[in-house]
Amino acid sequence: MKTRITLIGFIVTAIALILCSVVSAEIYYANSIDHSKEYLRVYAGTLGDLAPETLTNEFARSASERLGGARVTFLTADGAYLSDSGDGNDSSRADRPEVIAAMRDGEGYDVRSSATVGTELVYYCKNFGSYMVRVALPKSSQWAVFLQSVPSVTAFLALDLALCALFTYLATGYVLRPMERLIREAAAGKRVAPESPELQPIADLINRMNEDADARMKEIDEEKELVVKAQQSKNEFVSNITHEMNTPLTSIKGFAELLSAGALDGERAQKAAQTIAAQSERLTNLVACIINYNEIDNDDLPSYEVNASKIARETLETLAPAIDERKLILLSEIEDDVTLYSRYERVTETFGNLIRNAIRYNREGGSVSVLLTKTEFCVSDTGIGIAEENLERIFDRFFTVDKSHGGKNGGFGLGLAVVKKICKKAGWALSVQSKLGQGTTFRIRFPENASNAPKAEDGRPTGIG
Repeated sequence: MKTRITLIGFIVTAIALILCSVVSAEIYYANSIDHSKEYLRVYAGTLGDLAPETLTNEFARSASERLGGARVTFLTADGAYLSDSGDGNDSSRADRPEVIAAMRDGEGYDVRSSATVGTELVYYCKNFGSYMVRVALPKSSQWAVFLQSVPSVTAFLALDLALCALFTYLATGYVLRPMERLIREAAAGKRVAPESPELQPIADLINRMNEDADARMKEIDEEKELVVKAQQSKNEFVSNITHEMNTPLTSIKGFAELLSAGALDGERAQKAAQTIAAQSERLTNLVACIINYNEIDNDDLPSYEVNASKIARETLETLAPAIDERKLILLSEIEDDVTLYSRYERVTETFGNLIRNAIRYNREGGSVSVLLTKTEFCVSDTGIGIAEENLERIFDRFFTVDKSHGGKNGGFGLGLAVVKKICKKAGWALSVQSKLGQGTTFRIRFPENASNAPKAEDGRPTGIG
């Protein structure tokens, strides 16, 4: 880790140092060019008011010596060669940028490599009317300026590496000691607290990791317990379904044997046949309920917006004869245009199961209250109620509050289990409140976004699924 920190620190500072050197070389180069231009301008000014016939190579060399070795070239007013302090050729300089500028503006500058001397030069040309003077100084290129700084940069890089190593050694020791303490405390299962506020995020992360680990271990223990319970639930399910199916099967088998043996005739044979048909229907309903219960989780059909208000009213109309038969008082408050994001058959089954239970387990002459708003569906009755120890069990498969009602009117103890599954799948909150002998209230709360899809005109699927 220390090596990595040292390397990263060195790379960052080395890049910064090299960039600084490059920028410094560029600034130095630009300043030296500006200084050379001004220097040449002053030099060239000392060579004015000369007779053209005196502008020989010897005079140019002597002028170069007086000017500290600057190259001096005398040209005619149109840029033709007159003389030169060096060994340059006698071709015209009229195409040189500084000469062109001098013929146009009186003076001109340029920086370039000289074809004659083979080095980079700063040129200044001054137009004196009858002749022109061009003065040039050799200059190191920008790259050469940078190369000149390489030894110094190398020395600074070596110093930088040493400083990075020292800083890393001191900094990591200072930083890692509190970290090591945090890790030791975390390994011991303690809740860690940092010595400095900068380490608070790390301490929070360690604490969360410990908490997550504890929670995971707790989940594993709970999962193990849920497996000992799943097996128990499976055994209870098999036992319950065997019991529910055994009653109609026994009845069917017994009457069928009597009929096949000819032991029944006339009215008794007709009643036996009616019993067999009724028990067969009961058995068929039981199988259908089990299939429907198992298919809820495996239902991949899409949800859509359904008119819950219409479904609630239709359900009450359908169950009106049962309500009248039990001499119950119906109190209903159903808001218009309540829509739910589910499926028509699921909402129908949920409303129907809860209202049927309120009728089935009510006392004769009692009341049933049904409330539907955009936020909840509530069904209350004044019936037999549910003992407190059974409140958690009423949503189990095949569990019935009043065993005398098992299987009557199509009830097999699956209705509330189906409602629970549908609510869980749709994201609705299902709750129950009850007092033994005083009645029960089932409440389903809908989330705010329970309806967010295009609505079918009558609440039924229209080409969906």
